[in-house]
Amino acid sequence: MGRRDHNSVSRERILDEAEALFAEKGFHAVTVREITNRARCNLAAVNYHFGNKQGLYLEVFKARWIPRARRVQAGFRAAVSGRDGGSLTGVVHALAEAFLKGPLTDDERLRHAQLMIREMSRPTLASDMLLKQVIKPFFGELANLLCPFLPGETENEQVMLNILSIFSMVIYFNFARFPVMRLTGREYDDDFKDRLVEHIVQFSLRGLSMNRQEGE
Repeated sequence: MGRRDHNSVSRERILDEAEALFAEKGFHAVTVREITNRARCNLAAVNYHFGNKQGLYLEVFKARWIPRARRVQAGFRAAVSGRDGGSLTGVVHALAEAFLKGPLTDDERLRHAQLMIREMSRPTLASDMLLKQVIKPFFGELANLLCPFLPGETENEQVMLNILSIFSMVIYFNFARFPVMRLTGREYDDDFKDRLVEHIVQFSLRGLSMNRQEGE
C-alpha cells in the first residue's frame, strides 16, 4: 500500500471512529485522545488531516452527515416524480416515504439522528453549516411545493410552521422506533412503515385543511 493509500485509510478510519464518538457523547464530551485511541493513530494524524478537533467534527458532517441527507433528499425527489407530485397528498407522501423507507441503513439512520440530536441540544458551528447548506434549501424546496395548496396570503412564518409540523412527525416516526414499537406492539416492517406513511399523510392533510379554513 502506497503512502497516499495509507493516508486515505487512516483518514477514513479517524472519521469513522470520530463520528461514532461524537454521536455517542457530543462534541464537547469527546477528547482527541479518545478518538486517536479508537482509530489506532496518533495526534499528528488528526492534525494532518483535519487541523484540530473542531475541524474533524465539521468534516464528520461534511463527509458523512451531509451526503446521507442528500441521499434522503434525492429519494424524496424521486418519490415526488414517481407519484402525483402535483398534489398535496403526493408531496407529503413522498416526504414521509423518503425518510421511513429511504436509502439509509438502520445503522446510518441511528448515527444520523444521534449527531443531529447532539447539535440541537448544544449547537456548534456545525449547526450553522447544516442550516445554510442543507436544511434551509430543502425547506425552501418544500415550501415551493406546498405553497400552491395554501391560501395565497399565507405568511412565510406559517408556511415554515406547517413544514416543521409535518417534518417533526416524519423525523419522530423515523428515529423513535423503539418507543413506537413498544406503544403500538408493531415491528417496523414494510407493512407498518406503509401504515405510518399513510398516517402522516392523513394527519398532515387534516392539519393543513384547518389552516386553509382559518385563512379563509
